[in-house]
Amino acid sequence: MASDITAPAAEAPAVNGHGEKHSTAGFGGLMLGSIGVVYGDIGTSPLYAFREAVVAAEAANGVTVAAVLGVLSLILWALIIVVTLKYVLILMRADNNGEGGTLALMALAQRALSGKSGTIVMLGIISGALFYGDAVITPALSVLSALEGIKIATVAFEPYVVPATLLILLALFAVQSRGTASVAAFFGPIMCLWFAVIGVAALPHIAAHPVVIEAFNPVHAVSFLAHHGIIGLVTLGAVFLAVTGVEALYADLGHFGKRPIQIAWLCIVLPSLALNYLGQGALVIANPKAIENPFYLMFPDWALLPMVALATVATVIASQAVITGAYSLTRQAIQLGLLPRFEIRHTSETHAGQIYIPRINTLLLVAVVLLVGLFRSSSALASAYGISVTGTMVVTAMMGFVVIWKVWRWSALAAAALIAPFLALDLTFLGANLLKVLEGGWVPLALGGTIMLLMITWRRGSRLLFEKSRKQELPLNDLVRMLEKRPPQRVPGTAVFLTSDPTSAPTALLHSLKHYKVLHEKNVILTIETASTPRIDVSDRVRLEEISPTFSRVALRFGFMESPNVPKALAIARKLGWQFDIMSTSFFLSRRSLKPAAHSGMPRWQDHLFIALSRSANDATNYFQIPTGRVVEVGTQVTI
Repeated sequence: MASDITAPAAEAPAVNGHGEKHSTAGFGGLMLGSIGVVYGDIGTSPLYAFREAVVAAEAANGVTVAAVLGVLSLILWALIIVVTLKYVLILMRADNNGEGGTLALMALAQRALSGKSGTIVMLGIISGALFYGDAVITPALSVLSALEGIKIATVAFEPYVVPATLLILLALFAVQSRGTASVAAFFGPIMCLWFAVIGVAALPHIAAHPVVIEAFNPVHAVSFLAHHGIIGLVTLGAVFLAVTGVEALYADLGHFGKRPIQIAWLCIVLPSLALNYLGQGALVIANPKAIENPFYLMFPDWALLPMVALATVATVIASQAVITGAYSLTRQAIQLGLLPRFEIRHTSETHAGQIYIPRINTLLLVAVVLLVGLFRSSSALASAYGISVTGTMVVTAMMGFVVIWKVWRWSALAAAALIAPFLALDLTFLGANLLKVLEGGWVPLALGGTIMLLMITWRRGSRLLFEKSRKQELPLNDLVRMLEKRPPQRVPGTAVFLTSDPTSAPTALLHSLKHYKVLHEKNVILTIETASTPRIDVSDRVRLEEISPTFSRVALRFGFMESPNVPKALAIARKLGWQFDIMSTSFFLSRRSLKPAAHSGMPRWQDHLFIALSRSANDATNYFQIPTGRVVEVGTQVTI
């Protein structure tokens, strides 16, 4: 583990892995792209959300008109209050230099609190960990629910639903290494077709039973909850399935921009979803037995198989969006010092956000396959869904309060008045979903808890290691004065020593002097910093400070959504007076071998976990994109 290269934390990424900045495309293209990427998850919720909610509601008195209207009203007002008001109209104004997402919100809150942000960091870790639960469940649930439509055509296909789901998911994860640029071009048009079809298919059913339009009256929602007690709360947990994927609205803000996402939601997505849910409700009122699968039963027999095909493609798109989001979140967590370095491959020469992380891809695939094999139906898997998303929404509301209060400079009372109703609703949804823990809700909780443990261990262990190393290291200025007074033999070229502490002499420099007893003509102490903004302007990339005629201190700054490229960044230093030539430069890195100490500040089991994580870290040379032929690694053994 090359521990000297950990960047000082300036925490807070946004979950965005989908490409270029939103200034590079026209409004129409951005709106089309947002429909394809942002709305894949929430757009495929009609496959299962209404069915699961009504099934939960009928535990009381069966499928009645009052129950259907109550469920429809809850779904419609969840879409209006949670998605439209909270996210589309309010939180999308809280951007971090154009980037959105829970972790971008965390960055704003951190800066506003001027360093008193331990709680904010923990909230960010919680939301990041819960996102991985969403990234695992979404592909499994979405593809399963799409293929279950085959059973309606003929029960002979039923044994093939799970195997077909596994094959599609295996193919999806297999093509990740090729990148999504070519496939993404089709996302928008396909999802536009999807929303048009699901909206139009509902119209005949609504016309036949226009009573469902009464669901827009919130009295039906309130009355249903008031008269159904615990069943109402269970139903609310199922209703929440209709708004899963809502975080994507905010998370992809930086890619598509606020206006395209808002217009796409208000003019296309929301009307289509509302029509489809109303159509399903009308169908179930006309034929209560249709609750078996009201989405597919809305279509005539001749359209069933084409709809299964379209639904499968739409759910693959929804899965793709959340998988790329997991890659992006992982990269940002690495940048912030929350996870060890993993190999990151760029799959596009023009879209910096399109990346592929082999280790994360493998872990997601294994988890998704296990979920499909364990639950084997979308109804069973739906019980596991919702907890991770509701947890993230609660975190978003909490940090939104801080941003509105401190950044927007509202009074605490006014900020609380705005956020409190949304937080209360989010907490209600979370409580309703927690009722499903024993039925499968333990899956995202267990996964999120594991990720949280890893992040907290890595963050805490890295801090302890940094503090221990700092105590043992010599102040850099003192060493430079000593070397200038009594210089060792000089050799041609430039030596770059990477370190996380620019005030202390790097371990690699001390060991180089000890073993080689020579010093290069030019020596650079290099620090790589992660800023609390998504990207750094090229003019602010490099800070150069001369310590002595032969020593310089250089700091390279990268945004938390950028992949650090040291050679490219150092080339910028030429404009500042440093004649950098990579072919005459040697990079010295310290590779530490960690051993557990008797008293490290962490429990012994956590010591071993941190050491295991450090050994799994990817090579720093590759991570910082330094030519391997120019790197010298100096090994040291450290107890922690």
